[in-house]
Amino acid sequence: MTEAGEGTAIPDPEPDGLEGYGPKEAPADRAENGPFDISEQVGTQPYVDLGALKIPPRQDLVLKVQVQEEAQRIMAVSLEFEGIELMLQPYATPKSSGLWGEAREQLRENLTEQGATIEEVEGSLGTELKARAPHDGEVSQIRFLGADGPRWFLRGVVTGIDFDDADRNALAEELFRQVVVDRGREPMAPRDLIPMHVPVAPEQDA
Repeated sequence: MTEAGEGTAIPDPEPDGLEGYGPKEAPADRAENGPFDISEQVGTQPYVDLGALKIPPRQDLVLKVQVQEEAQRIMAVSLEFEGIELMLQPYATPKSSGLWGEAREQLRENLTEQGATIEEVEGSLGTELKARAPHDGEVSQIRFLGADGPRWFLRGVVTGIDFDDADRNALAEELFRQVVVDRGREPMAPRDLIPMHVPVAPEQDA
């Protein structure tokens, strides 16, 4: 099922907030277990096509797009499944360097200014940020994930979880890992958001 909506209200820098380059950072097994580059996906697995992102369908998975109304372009895609929300944004990067290191620093600064407490940890997806952010009188627990791939960077923001719930955190990581990124062949400046479009029904990958 697909819906258009505003998504989760969390601190979220604009694309030009990704200010610099660094070494590529991603899970050591990214090419084998995701997030995948389109060139790494062969066979006949069906997916929902959103342009830059391809999402394998699953029962009860809801997709939402966040649209910048003035420019009428999609800024993010959110996956909602069993109470977990994973917001995704794909950015262009140079071939030999990545954005995740600098993006973490910008996120840390922005979130701290908004009253969140931040912890940088090493997990199965590599380095990530865990934030406890005040929201409507409560404290939200948010995971910020990132993976640099071939000429792209994928950022994920996970809400609807508790840091101590191993099963739900593993499910969120599974959702992030299943994503396929299609950078395309068109020239793009580093840090540009890779274009996305409204979902196309699942089809068979050639």
